[in-house]
Amino acid sequence: MAESGTDFGSVLLRAWQGQLDLLQLFNAAAGLDAQGLFPLSAVLYQTWLQRNHSDRQQYVYFNLGSALLNAGDLEPAQAAYQKAAELDAGFIQPRFNLGIVQERLGHIADALEMWRWVTVNVNQEDPEQREMLISALNNIGRVQDAAKQYGEAHDCLTRSLQLKPDQPDVLHHWVFIRARQCAWPVYSAIPGVSLEAMRANTSALAMLSQSDDPQAQLEAARNYVRKKLAPLPPPLTDGSRYAHDKIRVAYCSSDFCLHPVAMLTVELFELHDREHFEVYGFCWTREDASPIRQRIAKAFDHFIRIDTLDDEAAARLIREHEIDILIDLHGQTLGARANMLAYRPAPVQITYLGLPATTGLPSIDYVIADRFLIPEESTPFYSEKPLYMPDIYQVSDRKRLCLPPPSRESCGLPVDAFVFCSFNNNYKFTPAVFEVWMRILQQVPHGVLWLLSDNPWAEAKLRREALAHGINPARLIFAPRVAPEAYLARYMAADLFLDTFPFNAGTTANDALWAGLPVLTCPGRTFASRMAGALLTAAGLPELICADFPAYERKAIELANDPTTCRRLHEHLLQQREHGPLFDSPRFVRHLEQHFRRLIHHEN
Repeated sequence: MAESGTDFGSVLLRAWQGQLDLLQLFNAAAGLDAQGLFPLSAVLYQTWLQRNHSDRQQYVYFNLGSALLNAGDLEPAQAAYQKAAELDAGFIQPRFNLGIVQERLGHIADALEMWRWVTVNVNQEDPEQREMLISALNNIGRVQDAAKQYGEAHDCLTRSLQLKPDQPDVLHHWVFIRARQCAWPVYSAIPGVSLEAMRANTSALAMLSQSDDPQAQLEAARNYVRKKLAPLPPPLTDGSRYAHDKIRVAYCSSDFCLHPVAMLTVELFELHDREHFEVYGFCWTREDASPIRQRIAKAFDHFIRIDTLDDEAAARLIREHEIDILIDLHGQTLGARANMLAYRPAPVQITYLGLPATTGLPSIDYVIADRFLIPEESTPFYSEKPLYMPDIYQVSDRKRLCLPPPSRESCGLPVDAFVFCSFNNNYKFTPAVFEVWMRILQQVPHGVLWLLSDNPWAEAKLRREALAHGINPARLIFAPRVAPEAYLARYMAADLFLDTFPFNAGTTANDALWAGLPVLTCPGRTFASRMAGALLTAAGLPELICADFPAYERKAIELANDPTTCRRLHEHLLQQREHGPLFDSPRFVRHLEQHFRRLIHHEN
């Protein structure tokens, strides 16, 4: 083992002189690798290759590629792996690793090509190659999931689970991919994978559309904490309050961009009382150059990027700013930094909006809610203590832009139809809800259902399901995604928003009500299943909150045949927009700041 500069120099000299055989080379390099000296390992391999020849050089090039990859020298690593593959057309490993390098270089199509080659050319009977096959399938599934290419992602992860059923992380992604495709039942049989394992490995976010059981959602959150979070580190604060003239409030997120959370909260940041509050934003958001991102950056007194910092360094930076109250806008959603929060960089830590459920995170003290959203009898199913807002849990942006109402023709809608719409993400659709929608269409022959064109797999599935229920698939009309101001205007071309269950519309319901479109909902027992009901309660429209599916179905049919009531509901919402508490953002901020003062100064 090369443990010193002298030893390394001796080994390098022997490689230069052609006096180091392959076994000695690999042993010496392994010793360097064990010490994390990957650049020296690469130098040793490069020197050997310049001065020696062997009919097994492909293995030297492969190891050189691995040393360079570990050293972060990606393009030379790519060249080394390519050379190894050229020397031995049947050598699987360099092609697999080449995919890893190409992904890190941003050459996604090339990475996928390499991994697809692996899946076709491995020998499944060889245990080592079988593991490589499973890894290649998982990589394809992961990358294609992120690219919303759900068909190949699903097929690859299914094949992976068939080869190796005990893969909790793969199962976690597989379940959510099925939900996104409306591939019902979502929990579908795979040999060796029980339905119990599928439920146990459903993410906290995916669980919202699969269950209205608050205990199941709490368990999903706790599973994440047990499996994914590092052991709790020593806290950076002891809970003591700082003696600042102004309360320092910080919001942290990777969604300070064109994202539903940002679209709701931007005016909140702007409206904080600067005489009594100093407002920070800690950001690890992509730079999307959107107007809302620019507006958010200007809304904070201090806007600080922490994307280059690891979780501990980011937490220490927050602690250095002596933040009194830290509001996390993620929960357990994509981009979350739960391990950063675990350091307790602020004495009071709150979750808001990101995950419409309990986070299960021991580092989160409170959740911003209202009494419809989280009734007091439901609080045992939350790891956080509710901070009850008097009117509504959800803040709104009154400055959101909206284009003039589009014509129905321009939207591809029949002019004389009754337009039911549901612009929720398709993973919120369930067989039970879709069956109710089809019964509504059966009884409203002049009705159409306007949905978001989320992905082609879901669209094809929903059309097939409509036909199976005796509904002409042409009565399902799919709208492509458009800019926010055009999306908001669309609501003015619809007649009634049909909510989903058990995962309600959140931001989407807010947008519909803002545009004057009535929302029909059926609340359940969980945060996610009570969001639209909370909004309708604040809007003074309890008649649109239905006790069960039969009542929901009857109400939808009744409204479709009663244009006078629909117009009254529309006019009521426009009045609420101007004068009611639902969209009164200054009122919301005043009440939130009262909570903040009480938490810091122990006021009543």
